Amino acid sequence: MKFSSVRFLFLLVFLQCLALFFLAPSFCEDKQPLVYTIQVDDMVTSGTARNIQRGLGVAEKEQADAVVILLNTPGGLVSATLEIIQDMSASNLPVLTYVNPQGAIAASAGTFILLSGHIAAMSPGTTCGAAMPVTMSVPGAEPAAADQKTINFLAGHMKSIAAERGRPGDLAERFVTENLVLNNSEALEKKVVDLNAADLTELLREVHGKTVQTGAGDRELNTLGARVEALPLNANERLTHLVSNPTLAMVLLMIGIYGLIIGFYSPGFFLPEVLGAIGLILGLYGLGLFQGNLVAGLLILLGVGLLVAELFTPAYGILGVGGLTSVILGILFFPTEPLMPPAWFSAFKAVAIGVGIAGALFVAVVVVGLARLRRYKPVHGEAEFSGTVAVVMQKLDPEGLVKVKGEIWQAVSKDGYTIEEGERVRVYERQGITLLVGCPEKNERGKTKQ
Repeated sequence: MKFSSVRFLFLLVFLQCLALFFLAPSFCEDKQPLVYTIQVDDMVTSGTARNIQRGLGVAEKEQADAVVILLNTPGGLVSATLEIIQDMSASNLPVLTYVNPQGAIAASAGTFILLSGHIAAMSPGTTCGAAMPVTMSVPGAEPAAADQKTINFLAGHMKSIAAERGRPGDLAERFVTENLVLNNSEALEKKVVDLNAADLTELLREVHGKTVQTGAGDRELNTLGARVEALPLNANERLTHLVSNPTLAMVLLMIGIYGLIIGFYSPGFFLPEVLGAIGLILGLYGLGLFQGNLVAGLLILLGVGLLVAELFTPAYGILGVGGLTSVILGILFFPTEPLMPPAWFSAFKAVAIGVGIAGALFVAVVVVGLARLRRYKPVHGEAEFSGTVAVVMQKLDPEGLVKVKGEIWQAVSKDGYTIEEGERVRVYERQGITLLVGCPEKNERGKTKQ
């Protein structure tokens, strides 16, 4: 019996070792590499900067192997471009910049971003360069170059970026000072970019095993057969991207200015003032005068003020609708905090939507109620008083008070009679703020001649 137990234990250990032997490869197998892509497919704006900042944060949190910024842009805002470059320089993950698809361009701000990548690549038939800054000019005129101070600063900055990544600084400088333009073959030949790749799959295959210096030190790229996940613009970033487009920002600014002017010259309609206030805030934000937190707070305060004004002003819902619009825009402009859990954002959106719906219903009820009250015209004008029946509230001797159509008025007896409180009298005419009244002919009770 004892021998059988030992033999059974030996058999059990043998089977466990055999299972571990066959299962060992699955335990030792490396996880599939993960690469995130961020598309810059339009003008570089504050929304673009937010998207890239968030994307780098998400990629680092998910322990991705690399981030690829896909470029097809004619340029954009200097402030947004500098923010993007700073975030890329501080990233602990390898950041690849790639002009894609075939025929795409990375002009002006796009060239700055291209040269800032740990590895820069271009598709066949793509171009980069033409990064000289320009100033706004009158419609129809040719863009004018910026002042020499601005050009020198950006040229030096471009040269510094290139030198940091081991790329020729003199050529990088010429992108700014001479509007130099290079196609993909020329850029590769002059070592402005590291390689040409027909598509993203080829790019990830070619860079696999290369070592780059990140914010966390040297890191070897593991991108062969990587799972690719896109990080598109979220609602906040889309709205910021739309508003920070210089063309739209200027339009919003003009709407704001002219809306306020029209509202001040033609008070009482309220719509121009509401559109003007919202447009002015959004336009100033789009031109870079406000930060996201500030514009969100201003829009919410404006919205609350308009909602309160709706309760005391006969605006027939215009102020209420404008207030709700402003509050919702303010909520959308609140920046996403990367350290907050995803469940919090879901709950926040649900609460925001619920508050918006509740606010809309409340305003609707109030507006309907006010509309009903306003159907009853106030008592004014001699014609409306003629023949009206009033009730004596304070004895007419011959002067006193009467109540007519829910309002208390001073009154005087027409014929000088004393009329007791509670008696019904007829209004004959209004003399200023005093009503001339008398008893109906068929009701002589309660009156005495003085």
